[in-house]
Amino acid sequence: MADTMQFDLVSPERRLVSVQAREVQIPAAEGDMTAMANHEPTITSLRPGVLIVHTADGAEKYLVTGGFAEITAEGTTVLAERAHHVDEVTKDMMDSLVADAQKAHQDAHPDVADVTAKLLSDMVAAGEHIGLDPQQPSL
Repeated sequence: MADTMQFDLVSPERRLVSVQAREVQIPAAEGDMTAMANHEPTITSLRPGVLIVHTADGAEKYLVTGGFAEITAEGTTVLAERAHHVDEVTKDMMDSLVADAQKAHQDAHPDVADVTAKLLSDMVAAGEHIGLDPQQPSL
């Protein structure tokens, strides 16, 4: 089909998705973006957030913690640091991800404190987006 593209979502542990997709909403570091068939070639880094894959069968949501996306006219591949279908994410898992982000922020050199604070904020927002209100860290 001309209005679909190949989409693959891969984490270090496993391949989560390999489907024909109409569009993929990506939490890119520079802002959310939507990849579709015949998209201009792009490589972008990811921020913590919810990636949404739209197929003929509907939409599926995945929590990603970072990584990269490569978009071409033929398809999109996301290489995620960590990725889970939102149905797999528990409150304890979300709290652990937020705690890891908080520790990274606390341990960060002052020159990158703004970057780590943004990553922590994005992680909390991702949890809220999927309906899991993570324990709120104090900065």
